[in-house]
Amino acid sequence: ESRRSESESRRSESESRRSENESRGSEAGRRLSEAAEGGEEGNDKQPEDDNAKELNNANAINEAVRDNRLVNGQGGEKKKNNKYDNIYMRDAYQVLRTLCRMTMQPLPEDPADPRSHEMRSKMLALQLLLSVMQNAGPVLKTHKTFAQLIKQLMCVALSKNGVSPDPGIFEISLSIFLILISNFKVHLKMEIEVFLRDIFLSILESPSSTFQHKWFVMRALAKICADPQIIVDIYLNYDCDMSLDNIFERLVNVVSRIAQGHLTEWGLTQHQENLLQYKGMECLVSILKCLVEWSKDMYKRPELPSNDKPEEEKQEEEVSLNRSGLLVRSGSMSSLASGLTDDPEEFENIKKQKSILEQGIEKFNLKPKKGILFLQERGLLGTSPGDVAKLFHTDERLSKTRIGEVLGDEAENCKEIMGAYVDQLDFSGLDFVKALRVFLAGFRLPGEAQKIDRLMLKFAQRYFEGNPQLDIFASADTCYVLAYSIIMLTTDLHNDQVRNKITKQGYIRMNAGINDNKDLPQEYLEAIYDEIATNEIKMKYDKAELQRVNQSRGADPAKKNAYSETMINLGRNALSMMEGACKKETIFTSASHASHVRPMLMLTWTPFLAVFSITLQDSNAEELVAMCLDGFRCAVRVSCIFNTGLVRSAYIQSLARFTMLNVNSGFSEIKPKNLETIKTLIAIAFTDCNYLEESWYDILKVISQLELAQLIGTGVKTKFLEKETMMDKKLVSTLQQTLGNSANQNVIVAVDRIFTGSPRLDGNAIVHFVTALCKVSQEELNNPVTARMFSLQKIVEISYYNMGRIRYEWSKIWHVIGDHFNRVGCSPNEEVAVFAVDSLRQLSMKFLEKGELPNFRFQKDFLRPFEHIMKNNDNSVIRDMVVRCIAQMVNSQAKNIRSGWNNIFSVFHIAAADRDQAIVELAFQTTASIFDQYFNAIGDSFQDAVKCLSEFACNAAFPDTSMEAIRFIRRCANYVADNPEHFTGDDDSNQEAVWVKGWFPVLFELSCIINRCKLDVRTRALTVMFEIMKTYGHGYKESWWKDLFQIVFRIFDHMKLTEQTPEQYKQQRKEWMTTTCNHALYAVIDVFTQHYATLAPLLPELLNLTQWCVKQDNEQLARSGMNCLEQLVIGTGHQFREDCWGLIIDTITQVYASTLPSELRNWKPSLDIVDQVSIHSDASSDYIDNTQISVSRQDRTLFQNLQIGCLVQTEIIQTIDNIIFFPANSAKEDAQIDPFEFQNEAQTEGMFGYLSTKQLFQIVECLFESHNFAKGFNMDIDQRNILWKYGFKGKTLPNLQKQETNSLLCLLRILYKIYCDDTRVDDWPKTEIYLHRLTVESFEYYIMLEDEKRRGSWSRIVALMLKKMMLLDNDRFTVLLAKCYDQICSIIAQNNTWELQLIISKFFQRAKNSLLHLDPGA
Repeated sequence: ESRRSESESRRSESESRRSENESRGSEAGRRLSEAAEGGEEGNDKQPEDDNAKELNNANAINEAVRDNRLVNGQGGEKKKNNKYDNIYMRDAYQVLRTLCRMTMQPLPEDPADPRSHEMRSKMLALQLLLSVMQNAGPVLKTHKTFAQLIKQLMCVALSKNGVSPDPGIFEISLSIFLILISNFKVHLKMEIEVFLRDIFLSILESPSSTFQHKWFVMRALAKICADPQIIVDIYLNYDCDMSLDNIFERLVNVVSRIAQGHLTEWGLTQHQENLLQYKGMECLVSILKCLVEWSKDMYKRPELPSNDKPEEEKQEEEVSLNRSGLLVRSGSMSSLASGLTDDPEEFENIKKQKSILEQGIEKFNLKPKKGILFLQERGLLGTSPGDVAKLFHTDERLSKTRIGEVLGDEAENCKEIMGAYVDQLDFSGLDFVKALRVFLAGFRLPGEAQKIDRLMLKFAQRYFEGNPQLDIFASADTCYVLAYSIIMLTTDLHNDQVRNKITKQGYIRMNAGINDNKDLPQEYLEAIYDEIATNEIKMKYDKAELQRVNQSRGADPAKKNAYSETMINLGRNALSMMEGACKKETIFTSASHASHVRPMLMLTWTPFLAVFSITLQDSNAEELVAMCLDGFRCAVRVSCIFNTGLVRSAYIQSLARFTMLNVNSGFSEIKPKNLETIKTLIAIAFTDCNYLEESWYDILKVISQLELAQLIGTGVKTKFLEKETMMDKKLVSTLQQTLGNSANQNVIVAVDRIFTGSPRLDGNAIVHFVTALCKVSQEELNNPVTARMFSLQKIVEISYYNMGRIRYEWSKIWHVIGDHFNRVGCSPNEEVAVFAVDSLRQLSMKFLEKGELPNFRFQKDFLRPFEHIMKNNDNSVIRDMVVRCIAQMVNSQAKNIRSGWNNIFSVFHIAAADRDQAIVELAFQTTASIFDQYFNAIGDSFQDAVKCLSEFACNAAFPDTSMEAIRFIRRCANYVADNPEHFTGDDDSNQEAVWVKGWFPVLFELSCIINRCKLDVRTRALTVMFEIMKTYGHGYKESWWKDLFQIVFRIFDHMKLTEQTPEQYKQQRKEWMTTTCNHALYAVIDVFTQHYATLAPLLPELLNLTQWCVKQDNEQLARSGMNCLEQLVIGTGHQFREDCWGLIIDTITQVYASTLPSELRNWKPSLDIVDQVSIHSDASSDYIDNTQISVSRQDRTLFQNLQIGCLVQTEIIQTIDNIIFFPANSAKEDAQIDPFEFQNEAQTEGMFGYLSTKQLFQIVECLFESHNFAKGFNMDIDQRNILWKYGFKGKTLPNLQKQETNSLLCLLRILYKIYCDDTRVDDWPKTEIYLHRLTVESFEYYIMLEDEKRRGSWSRIVALMLKKMMLLDNDRFTVLLAKCYDQICSIIAQNNTWELQLIISKFFQRAKNSLLHLDPGA
C-alpha cells in the first residue's frame, strides 16, 4: 500500500509537471510563431516604429529561448543571410532546429525517470514543437527553408521518438505527426510513408507492442480517417505510385483486423480489446464517410415535393451519415495544390499496373523465375538482364533472399543478371569494407560456396576496375580473396555457435601473401578486423521477410524485453528509411476529382464488408451495431454513386440476412439489432432509391417478410408457420413483443413511405423497383403453404401513384407490371386471379379516363393482360369476370377508348369460342352494342372487329349467334362501301387502304367461316360472300380481284390440306364437295363471267380449280366441274384471246387424259379372289354366271373411281358438243329427218367460229381416242363379264355405249362443220381424208353389229352421217358416195328403224339429184 500510494503521488506529480510544461511550451511556441510571422508582416506593411517592432520581436524570441533554457548566441543580429528573408525567420529557424535536436537526445537505457533532466528536456522540446506546429502560419507552412528543416531534421527526430517506449513521448510525437500530415503533406510524401508504414502500422501489427501504444495510434488514425482530403491523398500518392507501398490498402486491412476483435493473442484484457475494436470500427466508418463526402457532388437525391418532406426528416438526412458522432471534416478540401493534375483515368491505369506488378513481386518472392516471366509477359519488365537488375536495385518489396538465389544461380541468364546487377553499382572512391557493405546490402548471400564464389569474383572485378588509383591491391585476385576473408570473418565473429573466435593476429596470418604473394599492410588488416568486430555487415532492411516474421510471431508474455526489442528494431528500420526518404525529392498530388473514390471502394469493400458482417453477427453492443449500420449505409451510398452493382448487391444482401426475416427457418428470434438493421435497410431504400437497381429485390423481400412477421406476431396468419409447436407459440409471443411497441411501428410507416414515395424515382429506377416487386410478389403467390398478396397489393398501389408519369416512362413500367398480371391472372388460385383481374379493371378504368391521342398505342399495351388472361386461364369464373370487366369499360369509357379497341375485340374473339353460354352471350351483346353505338369510333380496329364476329360465327354451340354474326359482317361490308374515307384517312387517293383495311378483312373472315363452320352457317357465309362480290365487285381493282380470288381458292384448299383422320375426312369430304364446293364453284364461275374483263388474268387459276374439281372422286362435283367449264366458255368465250382458247383446249385434253378409265381394259382380280371363284366354279358352274362376287375395299374404291371416270368422259363429250355447237343444237339436229329443214332454221351459234382448226383437231383426237376406247371395251365381252361378276356397274354387263356413240357423233359434227366451212377451205383436204375413212369404217361397223341395242345406238351415227352427206355440194357428195355406196346399199338390207329408213330414202333422192346435177335441196 505504501508503494502504491508513493507511485500514485509520483504519477500525479508527473502529470502536474507535464501540464505545466505543456502550458509553458504552448505559450513559448505561440510567441515563436508570432516572431516568425512578424517578419513576413514587416515586408508587407511597414510599422510606424520599426525599431520598436524589432525590439518586441527580439524580446519575444529571447523570452522563448529563456523559457526553454536554450543558449543560442545573440538574437538581435541584423545581418541578413541569403537563406532567410529577414532576421526573424533566421531566429525562428534556429530555435526550431534547436528544438528538433533536443528531441533527439538519447535517454538512459534504464527506465526513464519522469523527473530526470533528460526526460523533462525531451518532453518540453516535443511540447514546444507541438505548439509551434499547431500555431504555424503561412510562412512556416510554405517557405522552402522551413520545409527542408521539417523534412531533414524534424521527421528524423519524430522517427526516433515515434518508437519510444514512453507513452508520453509517443503520444506527443503522434500529435506532431498529425499536424504534419494535415498541413505539410505536400512536402513530406516520402516521410509520411515511412511514418505510416514503418512505425504506426507496424506497431499495430506487432503482437508485442503495448496496449497504450496501440491505443494512441488508433486515436491518431481515427483523426486521419476523418479527413476526406487526407484519405484520398493517401490513396492517390501511395497506392497509385508504382514505387511506394499501398498505404491506404494496408491501413484498411490492419484496422479491419483490429475492428473484428478476437485479439486474445495480443495478451489484452477484454476491456482493452473492446476499446481497440470500437476505435477500429470508428476508423473504418470514418473512411467510408470520407468517401461519401468526397463524392457527394456526384450524388443526386431523389426529388420530393416540399410538402411531402417534414423538416425533421431533412435534418435527419443531413446527419444520417454522422450517427457515430464524428462529423466529417471538409476544411482540408482546400489543401494546397501541387504541380500535378489528378487525372482519374491516368491514376486508375497506374493502379492497375501496380496491381499487376505486385502480383509479379508476390510470385517472385515464392518462385523468382516465374515472377520475372510474369512481369515480362505483361510489359512491366524488360527482357534484358539490365532491366531485371535495375528492378532488384529499386524495388524494396522483393525478397532479398530470392534476389540472392537469382544472382547466385549458375544458369546463363542468371549470370548475366548478376553481372548487370554488380555493374550498376558504383564503388569508386569507397574503401573496401564500405563497398562490400554496399554490395551485400541489397541481397542475402546464398549458402552454397560456389554461389558465394561467383558473387565475390564479380564484386572484386568491379571494385578493382572502379578504383584504379588504389595502389594497395596488386590485382583483382587480391580483392577477391580479401572479400572472401571478410565474409568468413563476419561469420566467425558474430555467429553465436562459433566458440573459438578468430583473433586479430590469426586474421592477419589468414591473409598472408594474398597480394600477389605479398602481404597487405598490417595496419590495413587490423583496421578491417576492428571495423567488422564492432560493426557487423548486415543486409539492408528486408520488408518482405519482416512482414512474414511479424505475421508468424505471436506475443510472448514470458519475455520481458519483447516490446523493447520490437521497438528497437522498428526504430532502427524507421530511422534508416527516414534518412533515405529525406534525400528524395518527390511531388505530392492533391486530389480534387470525385472519381478517385470508385477504385478506393473496389479496393477495400471486401474487408469493410467482412468487419461489418462479423461484428453485426457477433456483437450486441448498441454503439458497435450503430457504427456497423452506418458503415453499411455509407458503403451502399458510395457503391450507388459509382454504380458498382457487385458491391451494392453484396452489402444489401448482407444487411438483408441480418434482418433475420427468413420464413424458411421459421423466423429466428428478432433482436433489437435486427430491428435496427431493418430500419437501416429501409432508410437506404428511401434515400438511395434511384441507385439500387437489382438490389431492390433483397430490400422488397425483407419488407415482404416483415409484413409476414407482423401477421404472425399479431396472430393473424399463424398458418404460415409450418408446424404448430410450442416453439412456434413462443416465437409468436416474441414477435408480438418485438413488433408491437410504438417505436417499431415507425418501421411500418417507413415502409409505406417507400411505396408512396415511388413517384420520386427516376425513369430507370422505377423500372428496377417494379421488376423486383413483381419478382417478390410472384414468390409470395408461389408459397406452397398459403399464398400472400401483399406485394401484389403494393403493385396496384404504386401503379396508381405513378400513373401521372410521362407515357414513355409509364410504358416501361407497365411492360413489367403487365407481364406480372399476365402470370398472376392465370394463377390456379382463384382468389389470386380474381384479385388480379379486379385490380386490372380498376387500373384500366383510371387509365382510360385520361384518354389517348390518335396514332398512339398506350391503351393497347395497358389492356393486353386481359387478353392474355382470357387466352390462358381456363377457369370459367375468371373468364366471365374478364368479359364483364371489358363490358363495363365499354359501357362507361367508350368515348375515351382509342387503341384499346384492339384488345377489347381480342378478348371478345377469345370469348366467342367459349362453351359457356353466359360468356358468349355477354361478349356478343357487348360487341353488338359497339357496332350499334360506337362503330364509327373503332378506328383501326375494324379488322379486329370483323375477326371477332367471325369467331362468333364459328362457334357451333350457338347457331343463332353465328347467323347474327354473319349479318353484322354483311353490315360491315355495307359500311366499307359507304365510308371509304374511314380507311383512307386524310389521303383520299390511298384507295389501297380501303381494300387492305376494309374489304379484305370482311371477305377473308367470311372465307374462314366457310372453311370452319357447319353446313348451314358456311352456306350462309358463302352466299353473303359472293353477294358482296357481285354487289360491290364493279369497284374492285384488278389487284384486289387477285387477292380476293386467293381468298376464294382457300375454300377449296380446305379439303386439299385437311388434317382429319381418314374416316372423318371421307365423310366430311363427301359432304363438303357435294354442298359447299359445288355451290362455291358455281358462284365463282358466275362472278368470273360477270367480271371477266377484270378477271381475265385469273383464267389459268380458275381452270386449274375446275380441273381439280373434275378429278375428285365425287360424281356430283365432277359433273358440276364440267358444267361450270361449259358455262364459263359459253359465257365468256366470245371475249377469249387465242392464248385463252389454248388454255381451254389444254384443260379439256388434260381432264380427258386424267379421267380416262383405262383400268377397265386390264383390271384382273387378285389371286385370293380367283381361288374363291375356282372353288365355287367346281361346286356349280351356273353360280359364276349368275352371281356377283365381293371384292376388297380397295377394289371397290377403284370401281367407284372408274365409274366416276366413265361419267366424266361422257360429260366431257357433252361439254365439248355444247361449247362448239351450243346446248340443244345437236339434239335438234338429231331429231330432224330432213337436214335441209334444220339447216334453214335460225340456230344459236356456239364457239366453233372462235376455235382454230388446229384446236378443233386437238378435240377431234381426244374424241376419237375416247370413241376407240369405249368401242374396244364394248367389244371385249370377256373383260366386261369379269367386271360384272366382281360387282362393277350393277345388274347388267358394264358398257360404254353412250361414250362410244356420243364421242363419234360429236367428232363427226366437228369434221363436217369444218368440211362445210368456206373459211377453212385450206383444211378441207385433211378433213376429207379423215371423213372418208371414218364414214366407211362406221358404216361397216354398223353392218356387222348384231346386238339390237347397239344397232339402235349406232343408227343415230348412221343417220347423222347420211344427213351430213346430203348437205354437201354435188361434187363432194359424189366423191363420198362413191366411197361408201356399197356400204349404204348393205345398210338398206338391215333391219333399220323407221327414222333411218326415211333418212335413207331422202339420201337416195339426194343421190338422184346429184347424178342429174340438180340442186341438192330440191
